[in-house]
Amino acid sequence: MTQTARKEIVDHRPAGELGSSPLVQNFGIGVRQLRRARGWSQEQLAENSNLNRSYIGEIERGTAIASLVTVEKLATALTLTPSALLTRGESIHQQNLVRGLELMAIAC
Repeated sequence: MTQTARKEIVDHRPAGELGSSPLVQNFGIGVRQLRRARGWSQEQLAENSNLNRSYIGEIERGTAIASLVTVEKLATALTLTPSALLTRGESIHQQNLVRGLELMAIAC
Protein backbone atom coordinates (compact mmCIF):
# COMPACT_ATOMS: atom_id res chain seq x y z
CA MET A 1 0.00 0.00 0.00
CA THR A 2 1.48 3.36 -0.96
CA GLN A 3 1.15 6.44 1.14
CA THR A 4 -0.29 9.51 -0.44
CA ALA A 5 1.75 12.61 0.24
CA ARG A 6 -0.30 15.14 2.12
CA LYS A 7 0.00 18.68 0.90
CA GLU A 8 -0.20 21.31 3.58
CA ILE A 9 -1.99 24.43 2.50
CA VAL A 10 -0.27 27.50 3.86
CA ASP A 11 -1.80 30.93 3.46
CA HIS A 12 0.95 33.49 2.93
CA ARG A 13 -1.29 36.55 2.90
CA PRO A 14 -0.55 39.20 5.54
CA ALA A 15 -2.61 38.99 8.74
CA GLY A 16 -4.62 42.06 7.73
CA GLU A 17 -5.94 40.24 4.69
CA LEU A 18 -6.81 37.17 6.73
CA GLY A 19 -8.80 39.05 9.33
CA SER A 20 -6.55 39.49 12.32
CA SER A 21 -7.34 37.39 15.37
CA PRO A 22 -7.72 38.80 18.89
CA LEU A 23 -4.45 37.07 19.80
CA VAL A 24 -2.56 38.94 17.07
CA GLN A 25 -4.29 42.23 17.87
CA ASN A 26 -3.66 41.99 21.61
CA PHE A 27 -0.06 40.89 21.16
CA GLY A 28 0.49 44.06 19.12
CA ILE A 29 -1.20 46.22 21.73
CA GLY A 30 1.05 44.68 24.40
CA VAL A 31 4.18 45.39 22.36
CA ARG A 32 3.07 49.00 21.84
CA GLN A 33 2.32 49.49 25.56
CA LEU A 34 5.68 48.07 26.62
CA ARG A 35 7.54 50.14 24.01
CA ARG A 36 5.82 53.33 25.11
CA ALA A 37 6.38 52.52 28.80
CA ARG A 38 10.11 52.56 28.03
CA GLY A 39 9.76 55.85 26.18
CA TRP A 40 10.95 54.25 22.94
CA SER A 41 9.94 55.09 19.41
CA GLN A 42 9.24 52.32 16.94
CA GLU A 43 12.66 53.06 15.48
CA GLN A 44 14.34 52.47 18.84
CA LEU A 45 12.52 49.17 19.36
CA ALA A 46 13.40 48.13 15.82
CA GLU A 47 17.06 48.91 16.41
CA ASN A 48 17.14 47.12 19.76
CA SER A 49 15.40 44.04 18.36
CA ASN A 50 17.17 43.99 14.98
CA LEU A 51 13.85 44.28 13.14
CA ASN A 52 12.52 46.71 10.56
CA ARG A 53 10.62 49.75 11.88
CA SER A 54 7.71 49.25 9.48
CA TYR A 55 7.43 45.63 10.64
CA ILE A 56 7.22 46.82 14.26
CA GLY A 57 4.33 49.08 13.18
CA GLU A 58 2.57 46.19 11.46
CA ILE A 59 2.93 44.02 14.58
CA GLU A 60 1.59 46.80 16.79
CA ARG A 61 -1.41 47.32 14.49
CA GLY A 62 -2.09 43.58 14.35
CA THR A 63 -1.57 43.40 10.59
CA ALA A 64 1.47 41.12 10.81
CA ILE A 65 1.77 37.83 12.64
CA ALA A 66 5.03 37.67 14.56
CA SER A 67 7.02 34.45 14.26
CA LEU A 68 8.51 32.80 17.32
CA VAL A 69 11.91 34.20 16.36
CA THR A 70 10.39 37.69 16.19
CA VAL A 71 8.70 37.21 19.58
CA GLU A 72 12.07 36.23 21.00
CA LYS A 73 13.80 39.29 19.48
CA LEU A 74 11.12 41.65 20.80
CA ALA A 75 11.14 40.05 24.24
CA THR A 76 14.92 40.29 24.49
CA ALA A 77 14.84 43.95 23.46
CA LEU A 78 12.12 44.62 26.04
CA THR A 79 14.04 42.60 28.69
CA LEU A 80 11.30 40.01 29.03
CA THR A 81 11.03 36.31 28.37
CA PRO A 82 9.10 35.35 25.23
CA SER A 83 6.43 33.75 27.42
CA ALA A 84 6.02 36.98 29.43
CA LEU A 85 5.56 38.94 26.22
CA LEU A 86 2.93 36.50 24.96
CA THR A 87 1.22 36.48 28.36
CA ARG A 88 0.94 40.26 28.15
CA GLY A 89 -1.23 39.91 25.06
CA GLU A 90 -3.38 37.27 26.75
CA SER A 91 -3.83 39.54 29.78
CA ILE A 92 -5.02 42.35 27.50
CA HIS A 93 -7.47 39.93 25.89
CA GLN A 94 -8.88 38.96 29.31
CA GLN A 95 -9.20 42.63 30.33
CA ASN A 96 -11.13 43.36 27.13
CA LEU A 97 -13.48 40.43 27.80
CA VAL A 98 -14.18 41.72 31.32
CA ARG A 99 -14.80 45.24 30.01
CA GLY A 100 -17.18 43.84 27.41
CA LEU A 101 -19.11 41.92 30.06
CA GLU A 102 -19.27 45.01 32.28
CA LEU A 103 -20.61 47.11 29.40
CA MET A 104 -23.20 44.45 28.59
CA ALA A 105 -24.29 44.41 32.24
CA ILE A 106 -24.65 48.20 32.25
CA ALA A 107 -26.69 48.08 29.04
CA CYS A 108 -29.15 45.55 30.51
